[in-house]
Parts: sequence; structure tokens; C-alpha cells
Amino acid sequence: AIWSPTHSQFGHCLQNTDTMPERRPFVRLPTDVYPVNYGLCLKPDLIDFTFEGKLEAIVEVNLATNQIVMNCADIDIITASFVPEGGEEINATGFNYQNEDEKVTLSFPSALQKGSGTLKIDFVGELNDKMKGFYRSKYATPAGEIRYAAVTQFEATDARRAFPCWDEPAIKATFDISLIVPKDRVALSNMNVIDRKPHPEDDSLLEVKFATTPIMSTYLVAFVIGEYDFVEGQSSDGVTVRVYTPTGKAEQGKFALEVAVKTLPFYNDYFNVPYPLPKIDLIAIADFAAGAMENWGLVTYRETALLIDPKNSCSSSRQWVALVVGHELAHQWFGNLVTMEWWTHLWLNEGFASWIEYLCVDHCFPDYDIWTQFVSADYTRALDLDALDNSHPIEVYVNVREVSLSDECKPRTVDLWDCLEQASGKPIALVMSSWTKQMGFPIIVVDQEQQGDDRILKISQKKFCASGPHNGEDCPNWMVPISICTGEDPGCTKLKVLLDSPETTITINSVSPDQWVKINPGTVGFYRIQYSSAMLESLLPGIRDLTLLPVDRLGLQNDLFSLSRAGMISTVEVLKLMEAFVNEPNYTVWSDLSCNLGVLSSLLSHTDFHEEIQEFIRDLFTPIGLKLGWECKQGEGHLDALLRGLVLGKLGKAGHKPTLEEARRRFKDHVEGKQILSADLRSPVYLTVLKHGDSATLDTMLKLHKQADMQEEKNRIERVLGAISAPDLIQKVLTFALSEDVRPQDTVSVIGGVAGSSKHGRKAAWKFVKDNWEELHNRYQGGFLISRLIKLSVDGFAIDKMAAEVKSFFESHHAPAAERTVQQCCENILLNAAWLKRDADDIHQYLLKRKAPPV
Repeated sequence: AIWSPTHSQFGHCLQNTDTMPERRPFVRLPTDVYPVNYGLCLKPDLIDFTFEGKLEAIVEVNLATNQIVMNCADIDIITASFVPEGGEEINATGFNYQNEDEKVTLSFPSALQKGSGTLKIDFVGELNDKMKGFYRSKYATPAGEIRYAAVTQFEATDARRAFPCWDEPAIKATFDISLIVPKDRVALSNMNVIDRKPHPEDDSLLEVKFATTPIMSTYLVAFVIGEYDFVEGQSSDGVTVRVYTPTGKAEQGKFALEVAVKTLPFYNDYFNVPYPLPKIDLIAIADFAAGAMENWGLVTYRETALLIDPKNSCSSSRQWVALVVGHELAHQWFGNLVTMEWWTHLWLNEGFASWIEYLCVDHCFPDYDIWTQFVSADYTRALDLDALDNSHPIEVYVNVREVSLSDECKPRTVDLWDCLEQASGKPIALVMSSWTKQMGFPIIVVDQEQQGDDRILKISQKKFCASGPHNGEDCPNWMVPISICTGEDPGCTKLKVLLDSPETTITINSVSPDQWVKINPGTVGFYRIQYSSAMLESLLPGIRDLTLLPVDRLGLQNDLFSLSRAGMISTVEVLKLMEAFVNEPNYTVWSDLSCNLGVLSSLLSHTDFHEEIQEFIRDLFTPIGLKLGWECKQGEGHLDALLRGLVLGKLGKAGHKPTLEEARRRFKDHVEGKQILSADLRSPVYLTVLKHGDSATLDTMLKLHKQADMQEEKNRIERVLGAISAPDLIQKVLTFALSEDVRPQDTVSVIGGVAGSSKHGRKAAWKFVKDNWEELHNRYQGGFLISRLIKLSVDGFAIDKMAAEVKSFFESHHAPAAERTVQQCCENILLNAAWLKRDADDIHQYLLKRKAPPV
């Protein structure tokens, strides 16, 4: 699965790794009976929001037993029986539901003997509105009538809400699925349709039968019943690909279709295993909690992760769609064909897909320079999270309540290391277990001296913590592969060493005194670096004259920013470094710089010199803003469009007068229909006019939201509404967040937008979350969105007492699925407060001095 992006269209988080408190020991299902094939027929009622189900499962009894234990949640079993092969039917005499464990025990009057048999269960359930299990999704027909589709989201543990099953990833079986649906609706499942006939009792219904699936896990089963159009293509290796869109919007599926048709053969070659199903469907679902879900042969998406309108979609949306399609299609092999044995090993599944999506996009769209973006979007974010005390190792044992998220092919982490070790002849397991089994990562401290023609480097490692370096007794060590390059050839690694001790000395031959030395070229090693002042000083010209590669310019700035937050250097050092980026042409480098300045700006909103940091931002971004201008020029590409949007938004938000005036002029023309804004300029213009706008601006924006036919445009507006400044208007935006006009999964980004845009907004958003906690928690329950909501609402505070307030609120308002998020937020608030206390005065002095006329 992929989770939806935060404020940018870009950047996603792999999995919800939050933990729940232990209530009693978690026990996996007994192994005395296991399924071989599920024969499943479901009949959803799209008016009353219920469904009827019939299960006939071929099972194998391994050990004689008079009970069968299965997973089952929010389902009522009507009858259950067991028919041993060639024997008499035995009716179950009792159903004992263990609701807290989401299990049911079926009891039989006599022992079921070893061997095959058929388990028959008739049951009913609810098409819920919680975006998990078998649920209802609200949509409007082209004529404006409100209707509901029935759709599924089973990962990690919600197949049990649609039918009683053995809902663990390792317990694989085949599935024969039939759906009884209104005849004017589209019915889809993992496999192709093999039969379609009128229902014998009601000629307004159709019975749709699907082919038998390969052997697979329950969490990958899917079905969708609703109204959709589609576009179709065929991959070069003969797989039928369809993209299903809302009715009347088939055109918007073409971009994703093009990506999918290119991607399948790419993965076929890469894995050297053909895609095993005859078809793959990609479908846009109106109400959808995650970004997308890789159900085998029927991949479900948020509309914004799949639909592209040639006129109204911006460049970042195209990129997001390409990445998500690449991610989910990778799972068709890595996750679906080969599945982790238990959720402990989920990182194998998600980590790999989150890496290979970039390889796939780089193959389809080389002009996106996507690997540089990877460093900013994924790599540095992972470093930030993993520096917290409330992080966790990559491999954690997961009991099922924490998961919110071919022969029997079920890998574990160690199996991967064994294979890689055999292929490479290198000590992979030894090196890698230091990374996956212990939490965090090292900071590499580097100093140098020149001896004749040689450069001597002294390198040491210690654990990097967001609160500063780890100085305890039991400091962990990593096996760190370290690469080194020099100014002579910045793109070429001069030396590679494996640092397997706390410190070492390295000699690099024939490096003249005027050449710089850089650690971690390409920013691929997972560590932070602290250079001595002299080494850092020698690297600055490489930023100004661009001889350092973009990804290294970005990494240097990001490391320094992170060290300043940890109190290892002064933030003033980072501001000085940032001023060296005045000639920077690269989008991703600017994007990362912009992100860090946003963090700093948010921190300094707690001071009385917030305007001075805005002035710094205006000074830094004005030259590149003037160079780019407002109009796209001939020969520009994807990255120029992204950069223009980023820079104009940054200048507008910081109150750069010429940008503000031009944004207002263009906004007026757009609203009056004189000159429609290009999709790439909409976010920066909307943001700018709202930030400096009044109630009329907000009303106009809400009107644009209502008129928007495309979810991408609605989301674009929702994400910037929080920029409005007046307290009464902030309240209006928060009320709007919970209104019918905002889809349930998008409420979070409206509230987050308010919290992230001003000091007042932050307080108001937190109060709003507290006041509406019951409704919000009920809506998102144990899902990923509750963690996202909490993080966006409170992460920006910078006063010690707020950490205590947040902690105490969640002690009395339990959010078990977000327990770790709450801990991380409290830690971040304390880190922000310490940062502010430590550096605020120095920053203020520096900003004043910059502007003082020379004496």
C-alpha cells in the first residue's frame, strides 16, 4: 500500500508502524485446520448498506479437532457446517465470537477427522463507512445524484470484515469469487470474469463469476461494485490493462494506462518472472484512506493518485501518479507473488516497492531526475524520523493489533541476506543486521590534515540522535560502507572503506592542498556527516560554482540543518550556508532548502522577529524568481514547471510585493474566466492570495472548490485554505474541514494546512481536534489517517508545556493505533523548544546584522 502525500503532492510514508498497548498476549491462529480454496459468493445491498455472504471453503484438517478457529469481525454467522470428503454434513453447534481478538470459534458435536472437507458458512455483514473491510464509497453521478459503490480495503487485517477467513499473510489459498450485483453496475475482482448470468430470483440482478485466483494471501483479495468507465490497453507481453475512472472521465485514465503498459514489461524483465494473471485493473475509488492498495489484479487508488486531466493536472500530480502506479505494480510480484511470512517482515515488501517505484519512473520518464528527488522525498525524511528516541528498528515483531496498515513462498529478512551473500561473496548478513536490528543510524565525524601530497582523514562514528550525539556508555556501532570523492573528479568515488569500528584513519594519496574532500558522494550512505570547520569551508565554493553534484549540494545542506536542530552547530552556520545557494538551478535542491526554511519559519513564528526570517526567504528566492518569471518558456520541461511553482509560492507566502501583486491580478482574471491559470501556477497563486487575503478571498476560494469537477483541484484548494490569517476565517476553514463538501480522507489535510501556516492556526487547529476528537477518532479509528492528523496538528509547537498537554490529552483519549506518533510528536515539541531557547537570539542577531548598513 502507499499512503497519501502530505501537503506536497510528493513524499509518502511507507507504513503505519505505531504500536498498541498490550491487552493480553496475542496468539496467531491454530494450524490444525487450514484453507485450500475459498468459494465465496457476496451480495451487497447498495441501499441498506448490508451484504449477504456464502462461503464454501475446501479445507484440510491436519489434526482431529472439534472446533475451527477463524478471523471474523463485524460479521454475523447464520449457519455453519462441515462436510468431510465423502461423508455426512456436520452442523456446527455453537459460534463463539472473541470480538477483541477478531476471531470466531465454530464448535462441532464430534471431532472433525484428519483429511479434506468443505466448510460452509452463511453470514451477513455491514457495508461500513470506515474505509476498511468491505465498505461503501460515496460518489455523485454526472447528473449530480448521490450514490454509493461497494469497495474493499483489506490490508492489513480487514478481509475478516468481509468474510470469515484465516486472515494471516502466510495462510495462502486460491479464491473462487462470485458477486451478485445490480445489472447496471460494474463488478470487478482480482481475476477476469468467466460467467455472467441473470439472478434466478430477481432479474434486476446479475451473478458475476470470476476465474480462480492463484494461491494468495487474504489481504490481497478485492472486489468493487459501482459505476465506472474505463480505458484499455495491452502490454507488450500480452496482459490486458484497464484503468477504471468515474463515469464520464475515461480520458483522465490515459496517463496512468500509459505508465502501466510501459511498467509491466519493465518489471517482467527486471524480475525475470512473467506477470501471472491475464489482466490487471487500476481503479479510482472516491472514498479511500490510503494512497493506493496493490490487490492482485485489481489495484485500488485514491482519485488523485490515478486520474490526470491533460488541461487541469499539474506536473507534480503526474509525477505522483507515475510513482504510485510504479509502486503498486511492483507489489504484483514483490508482496503478492512472494509474500512476507508475517507483518514483522513488512519492510521487505514496502521498502522494496518504495525503492523500485523510482527505478520504474526513471525508466518511463528520465527527464524527471527522480533519483535526486528520492533523496529529498524519502531518504532525508527517513533520517529525520530515525533520529528520534521514539523510532524503532526496521525489524520489529508485530502483534496483529498493531498492524494498521509459487509454492508457499514466504520470505523472512534473513532469507534475503543469504541470497545476496551467495551472489556477491560479501558479508551481507553481518553488515545488514547492524542496520535492521538496531534502531537509528550513525553520524560520521570527519577531520583532515595534509601530509605532503596525501590527505589524512580521521573518521569516527557514534549514534546520531535528534537531541544531539549519543554519549552514553553502550553506544551502538554500525558496519558503515563509506565512499570518498575529491574536487578533482566530484562524480567519481576515489576510495571505499568499510568502517567497522568506532574510529579509523584513512590516507588518500595524491590530493593537492587546494582540493576539497567529500564523504558519501551521491548521498547514498544512510548516515549524517559532521565535517570540521575547515573541511566545510573548503566545500562552500563547490556549492556556489555548482561543481558539487546536485544531490551532494542537497545532502550537505540537509546534514547541516539536521545538526543545527540537534544542537551540534549553530543555526546561523546553516543560514550562512543557505546564502551560498544563490546560483542554484536544481529543483530538488531548492525544494529541500525550501522545506527546511519552512521548518525554521514555523519555529520562529513563536518569536517577535518572524518578519526577519520572511525577509531572509525573500532575499534568497528573489534572484531565481526573477530568472524564472511567470510564463513557461520554450524548451522547458517537467522540473522547470515544478521549480516555478515552488519559488513563486515561497515568495508569495513570504510577502514579496511584486509576486503578491501579480498573483492577485492573475487570480482575478482566473476567477472572472478571462485567463484561466495553468495547473502548475494554481497552488502558488491560491496560496499567495489567501495568505494575504480577506473574507471575500476565502469565499471566492470556497466557491471555486464547490465548482471544481476534479478531485485534484478540490484537494489543491483544501491544502492551502489554512493559509488565511484572520482568526474568524481560520475558524470557518476548520468548520469546513468537517463539512459534507470535504471527502472524509481529505479533512486531515485541511486541518493540517491550518496548523502548518501560522502560530494562531496551530493553536486553533489543536483546539478544533480536541473539541471534535470523538467524531474524528470514530471516522478514522485504527487507521493511518489518525496518526497523520495528530502529527500535522501538533508537531509544530515549540513550548515544553505543550508536550505535556498533548501527552495528557492522549492519556485520557486513547488512540492506540497512533501511540508511537503521539510519543514522536511530544519528542518533537521538546526538541523544537530546546532549539528555540538555544538559538533564537543568535539567529535574531544574524538576521539584523545582515541588513545593517556597513560601517
